[in-house]
Amino acid sequence: MKYKHLEGLIAAPFTPMNADGSVNLKIIGDYYALLKRNKVSGAFINGSTGEGVSQTMEEKKSVCKAWADATKGQNFPVITLTGGTCIQDSIELAQYAQKVGLYGLALTAPYYFKPADIKQLAQCCVEVGNAVPELPFYYYHIPVLNGTSFPMISLVKELDNKLPSFAGIKYTHEDFMDFSSCLNFANGKYDMLWGRDENFLSAWVLGAKGAVGSTYNYAAPLYNDLMAAYERDDLKSARALQQKAIDMIELLGKYGGIATGKAYMKLIGLDCGEFRLPVKNMNKEQFGQFKKDAEALGFDHFRSV
Repeated sequence: MKYKHLEGLIAAPFTPMNADGSVNLKIIGDYYALLKRNKVSGAFINGSTGEGVSQTMEEKKSVCKAWADATKGQNFPVITLTGGTCIQDSIELAQYAQKVGLYGLALTAPYYFKPADIKQLAQCCVEVGNAVPELPFYYYHIPVLNGTSFPMISLVKELDNKLPSFAGIKYTHEDFMDFSSCLNFANGKYDMLWGRDENFLSAWVLGAKGAVGSTYNYAAPLYNDLMAAYERDDLKSARALQQKAIDMIELLGKYGGIATGKAYMKLIGLDCGEFRLPVKNMNKEQFGQFKKDAEALGFDHFRSV
């Protein structure tokens, strides 16, 4: 089975939360409109940025339904991460994603009982993928969080012709040799979506055409300009824009990590609330200093609008 290769920016949306910590589905329509307005071409929901691991099954289903409703009839593919630790839960969410009309699904490696070898990991993929054979299946490679660091070219070879719905990999790791091998396997058969925003340009040089990332939620114009500069062979401008992205991303580390992304969302006018425990959110004083640092970066000049 052949699936299209996704191109451009695929945002990894934050799951909006109310002040009491419950999921806020009411703003997802506005969220979609924001992404579309800023030339984002799709969404990868319920992943790391979307706090999928911190939601109940019913909450993840409700997020799937809200995004399906918001994007119905639009040329805007939405992929949901189905989890990884419990295969039956992953199958249940995958089947629900198909029911509500999402484009595709993704699976990451089990991160408590870890697969012993690449064949075990591939079997997990086959179990979930075959439960919804009509939907494109993506593997989510993020060893920094799931602790599984097999070379992805081994997984590609293991799944090739064994899982007909296998479409590609969301590759969130820094191994460019492995990524390039996957990208060029069987004349570019599989869709390799780059997942490290701070290395965006390096992946484009290797031939990537699509990327999934959290910073595309609030800084899509920066990356659209970067892609345009690369396409016109203006590498000087492309490198400068990549450095601007790195400077922006460094503030995530300065202010505690992934939750800083929701602080950026507040700056563009879409309040997604806070992250759930165990993630740490910044306090009001820290947010005030964060705003000053973002202003010093010139965030207003490249933020999503």
